[in-house]
Amino acid sequence: MVEQLRERVAAMERRPALEPVATLPGIADLVPLHAGMSYAVDSASLALALVAGASQAGEWVGFAGCTDFGAEAAAELGIELSRTVLVPDPGEHWLEVAAALVDVLRVVVLRPPASVDERTAGILDSRLRTRSAVLVVHGHWPRVEARLSIEQSSWRGPTAGTGQLQERRARVLVHRGARPPQRADLTWPGLQRVEAPVREIRRVSG
Repeated sequence: MVEQLRERVAAMERRPALEPVATLPGIADLVPLHAGMSYAVDSASLALALVAGASQAGEWVGFAGCTDFGAEAAAELGIELSRTVLVPDPGEHWLEVAAALVDVLRVVVLRPPASVDERTAGILDSRLRTRSAVLVVHGHWPRVEARLSIEQSSWRGPTAGTGQLQERRARVLVHRGARPPQRADLTWPGLQRVEAPVREIRRVSG
């Protein structure tokens, strides 16, 4: 594994900033990822959705501070767990851990333990450009290319009796600067765009 990560470092140093990074087809036109950029999400499910395409394309991905990381949900979206690095609780050294992951991985999901100021965020943003990596922040980040949030959500399951939930539909908002937010309806598992409106709405987390 160490040798593989060394190869990753060498490859990333040769990559230009702003290079497109693979994204799942269902959201490729909604939120295209680019190396050297950071993105913010308000839920774990959106974080997994943003990194799944890169993982499927053969990239290494990492999660720092994500104590509720769901391996089953990640695998269901196509994230290759054998190329996934998890640091669930980096503690007070979260910034150093995140920077170390950015040095060797293509996409890093970070859940900071507290609010982050401009100076602290700038340290990691600079590292992203140098390493041509992508940062997905679960929570607030001062400057991002796009912010994704779930506005509405519903679940579909058995019509009677007990059983497992089969499908989740959510209306996702994408904010970019001062522009009006863009909306799209998505469905899980598989993360596909849907045209039918989300019904039986209830706000959920995750």
